[in-house]
Amino acid sequence: MTSTHAFWLAGRQATAVHRYHSPPPWDGLLGATFRGPPDAQIEEAVAAAHAVREEFAATPAHVRAAALDHVVRRLVERTEEIAQLISAENGKPIKWARGEVGRAVSVFRFASEEARRFNGGDAQRLDTDAGGTGRLGLTRRFPRGTVLGIAPFNFPLNLSAHKVAPAIAVGAPIILKPAPATPISSLILGELLAETDLPAGSWSVLTVPNDRMPALVQDERLPVISFTGSGPVGYSILESVPRKHCTLELGGNGAAVVLGDYASDQDLDWAATRIATFSNYQGGQSCISVQRVIADASVYDRLLPKIVAAVEAQVTGDPSDAATDVGPLVSEDAAKRVESWVDEAVRAGAQLLTGGKRDGATYAPTVLAELPDNVTLSCEEVFGPVLSVQKVDGEAEAFEAVNSSKYGLQAGVFTHDLQTAFRAHRALEVGGVIIGDVPSYRADQMPYGGAKQSGVGREGVRYAMDDYTYERVLVLTGLAL
Repeated sequence: MTSTHAFWLAGRQATAVHRYHSPPPWDGLLGATFRGPPDAQIEEAVAAAHAVREEFAATPAHVRAAALDHVVRRLVERTEEIAQLISAENGKPIKWARGEVGRAVSVFRFASEEARRFNGGDAQRLDTDAGGTGRLGLTRRFPRGTVLGIAPFNFPLNLSAHKVAPAIAVGAPIILKPAPATPISSLILGELLAETDLPAGSWSVLTVPNDRMPALVQDERLPVISFTGSGPVGYSILESVPRKHCTLELGGNGAAVVLGDYASDQDLDWAATRIATFSNYQGGQSCISVQRVIADASVYDRLLPKIVAAVEAQVTGDPSDAATDVGPLVSEDAAKRVESWVDEAVRAGAQLLTGGKRDGATYAPTVLAELPDNVTLSCEEVFGPVLSVQKVDGEAEAFEAVNSSKYGLQAGVFTHDLQTAFRAHRALEVGGVIIGDVPSYRADQMPYGGAKQSGVGREGVRYAMDDYTYERVLVLTGLAL
């Protein structure tokens, strides 16, 4: 199937002569032919956003909250339709696509709630010093300016929501640039926003191909950039605009630690099931999917076969089938890259326990043991359904193994010990530590982001709102405090 979509320019639908094709990742799924704006229309969108920024920042909270509420209602009404489109566009199994729509609903709902209570201001008596007698400081937050939101292909709706909803909540204009492989979800989001009373120019959805992004990134009228994607691209953005405010979510190679106190059959069955599910969900195309299992020697020999069995139980196939756990990767090239990394590891001495086979854009769920330190899989983000398992001796060695990575997004620690949980929180160089589960858990209202090469700043609705704004102090003089 092929679908043709226009784009959204300053709140209205627009068309252009430039067309780009995104092939479907699975036979019979949706390939998108989308129209990209020429330079003149990009300029129009940027100019409109820049012109409306003061008006939008002054928009009453109830107006912005009502627009966000409208998106919530419409997403709920169109859940199945949108889930089917997500699945058809990027090959995500339908059960995960439905979950993504549900998460986007939550993001817009959280943003609506935050819009109503945001920026009430903090009052501070300044007469604690003699020079401040009769003075009161009132601190409020104001938008930094227009946001350029650059969304990835793996969660095309929810990660677009994480760019757009906080911007609307604070009254910051936003230009959303979806991934070329998956523009449809963002364009549907544009349909819902077009039904609201938001000011013209306060939002645009521009299907700009990646090779035309540098000029947009460097435009001084877009002082805030929120990017989710690969490390090389993210850091190239940061280096090209050192004076802009950038939030970068750049991925990782998530570790799940299973410690010696997590030793009952019930414990290990739970750990194995969660690890198998979340090393393969979304085809492994999640920044916090499980890529590494670090198991204490006391449980390793019992845990490993449970993991292999649970991975082999993952149902791979047609993403439109509700029984499917693992669909194709976003493209055949992506699957070929994963295949080359696994083949390299096996040639270097890694033990292939299951999987290791490619069929078009689909790569079989794979488990490796004895992975050498010097292969690509040991140090880079695979972004595919591949898992390695290593044996360590005790907590300290396990935490050292987690921290040996150049990435630091999230880590999971399977333990029952509260003291261990707090030691993990102190020791692990990551943005989030999940106790009793895999690193793949994310609540959309919590701060989300990484340490080291996993990025800069935090997403999560309220935290993104803070990122999009800055503090401005008002000092009142001559008051009878």
